[in-house]
Amino acid sequence: MYDVDFPVFELVRLARRSYTHPSETIIFTDQSEIVSHPSPFTPSSQNPRAPTMFLKKHIAEAESLPERHRGNEHHTPRLRPYVDMIISAFQDRRFQRRTSVYQKRDLQDRVAKKSWTGPPSETIYGGISVCSNDNNEVVISLAVRDTTYFLDFSEHRFPIDERAHPSADVITDFVLLELRRYEHEHLEKFVGMALPRELAERCPHLCPRLWRELDIVPLVLHGKGVHSVGWINREYWNTKTLDEQAESVARKCITFFGPNKAPLLQVGYRGCVEVDCGFHAVLATLPDYELTVGSRTWNSVLRYAEDLKKRKVKVAFFSATPQGGGVALMRHALVRFAEALGVDFKWYVPRPRPAVFRITKTNHNIFQGVSKPDERLTEENKAALTDWIVGNAKRYWLGKGGPLCAPPEGGADIIVIDDPQMPGLIPLIKEVTPLRPVIYRSHIQMRSDLIADPTTPQAEAWNYFWDSIKCADLFISHPVASFVPHMVPPETVGYLPASTDWASSTSSTRTRNSASAGAEKCLKDEKPPKLLVCGHGSVDDPDGVAIYDAVIEHIEDKLPHLKSSICVMHIPPSDQILNALLSKARVALQLSTREGFEVKVSEALHKGKPVIATLAGGIPLQVQDGKNGFLVEVGDTDAVAQHLFALWTDDELYYRLSSWAADSVSDEVSTVGNALSWLYLASELSKGRPVAPHERWINDLAREEAGEPYGRHENRLRRTLGHDKGVGVAEFGLCLRKSRHAGVK
Repeated sequence: MYDVDFPVFELVRLARRSYTHPSETIIFTDQSEIVSHPSPFTPSSQNPRAPTMFLKKHIAEAESLPERHRGNEHHTPRLRPYVDMIISAFQDRRFQRRTSVYQKRDLQDRVAKKSWTGPPSETIYGGISVCSNDNNEVVISLAVRDTTYFLDFSEHRFPIDERAHPSADVITDFVLLELRRYEHEHLEKFVGMALPRELAERCPHLCPRLWRELDIVPLVLHGKGVHSVGWINREYWNTKTLDEQAESVARKCITFFGPNKAPLLQVGYRGCVEVDCGFHAVLATLPDYELTVGSRTWNSVLRYAEDLKKRKVKVAFFSATPQGGGVALMRHALVRFAEALGVDFKWYVPRPRPAVFRITKTNHNIFQGVSKPDERLTEENKAALTDWIVGNAKRYWLGKGGPLCAPPEGGADIIVIDDPQMPGLIPLIKEVTPLRPVIYRSHIQMRSDLIADPTTPQAEAWNYFWDSIKCADLFISHPVASFVPHMVPPETVGYLPASTDWASSTSSTRTRNSASAGAEKCLKDEKPPKLLVCGHGSVDDPDGVAIYDAVIEHIEDKLPHLKSSICVMHIPPSDQILNALLSKARVALQLSTREGFEVKVSEALHKGKPVIATLAGGIPLQVQDGKNGFLVEVGDTDAVAQHLFALWTDDELYYRLSSWAADSVSDEVSTVGNALSWLYLASELSKGRPVAPHERWINDLAREEAGEPYGRHENRLRRTLGHDKGVGVAEFGLCLRKSRHAGVK
């Protein structure tokens, strides 16, 4: 007989001991005592839940027991959570929710048609909780809910080996199998899955595999704050049963997502972009990143990262918008990887001003030479831009502890102006700290031939920005010489292509065999091919809707007979959607008239998709004509049609180009390869060493300085823009470069 006055954990220990001895159980009596005696309620095939039924019968009596304590250390709370814990331990609990057979059949029939307008899957969210019990078991609980209701849960026990805990891979495989089975049985899609940090640390492959294999955003709850496990009262949290904890975690999971089912974009104090929901979303680990590049690139990255961590160097990036455009995509990936490395890279954006976005978009079009003839950067627009930049700098960044204040006061050691909209920051930075290195990156195709003519709108706009840009220490550009105006000193110019994230984006690596298998399935489909025209704009791009309407109008007026075979989509900036569209495509078309360096071309090639592209900007650096795709002159739609027909009808040609594409993507276009260049620049400049690229690729300089130069058989992008179609772009760029320095238009 045991008096209830002893600590509660003793009660739980005694109760758990009864699991090992089914002939004995714990009975709560109304005489405020607990007795242990042989139990006639041992589970049997006739009544497997007899112990559960017996214990539930006495919950009310147990709840009425007086709360007393011995000393000040242990307080006896209500017993219901512990009774529930005892009950749940008699057997694993499986998901019990049932879907209507008729609704499921109807949905399956409609999905089977593979219609482009088929019904979307219902979306659900999940939470995972874990604990160890006194029976040498690890218990995993999975909770499922939608945005309103709790739907289902399951529990599973893993015996702990005498020498070690159950394999992390065993637990990971079980969780993925359960979630995959649940999605299949209910025709629903998990959007997010939250789990405690302890489980993420115990199973380091769980989060990356949830993202990579099931397209589920894994959210690790840790630290303090509203997204933390038991953040209000840790003691109260520990009184919850495991299924209650899992359901609570699932509710917290929902708070990370917006109405469009995508993780909420979070911009924190001083405009600092909280990448991956403040790093709660764990999409990849360092071993995952290591697999995306060669050993020489990886060794170089680790060398510079260790140096920066040792000296606690801080780098701050500044751009106009936190979401949507190519800059935002790359910065999310770079800061994510830097966090995994332990390097202090932060990214800041100004407070948005919609009126200014129209001005910046017009400037973008002017520099690319696609603006209207009467569009210019007026004095009024210049004043608006200056007021916007200076206002944000003084309000958020120049104060003590801000990224632009002096490094001894908490400012960054290296500043990167990552956007042509924000060079106005450079003079302000140099005024505060004249010796602090500032890097300016130009990421668009600049019509330097038009800039060289002082009568053009391009020259007028450039002169305004150049007054600020010329104060920077380095000028980083896409790797095309003609993108750099003639007045930029060659010794300050370095080349750095755009990149994409193989490890943490859903543009996952495909082997040659898997890419070929997908192509074979596509070839066997007897349905005629369809053309998908899609794109998404930056949050500061006001032209997206107008362009979409213009495309639809053109199809309806000029191509009504092909309307059913063309799908035009303005899609949100979602990795999952972009990946799904590109994965299911047979051929990718990049028919730009002006382009810097298109990351979607790299992603298509990485998936083994042949690319038909125009001879515009830096695209010829990515596509090798006749090897991984085809290059055509801008506007030559007949050539595009011929190449498309060949790739759809010639199996051997398609497989050859597909295999070459998948195997020829270089490290430079990956996030790790891109980070190598930034790590190198930060390391060298923070030491006070001069960096003078002289129009070389930063990646080459980084590899050479690390003692890991490119090997003879390593994949890497071409360093010149030569090709076989008439006068090469490389020759044009070289001639233009010479004429700029000669002062000739």
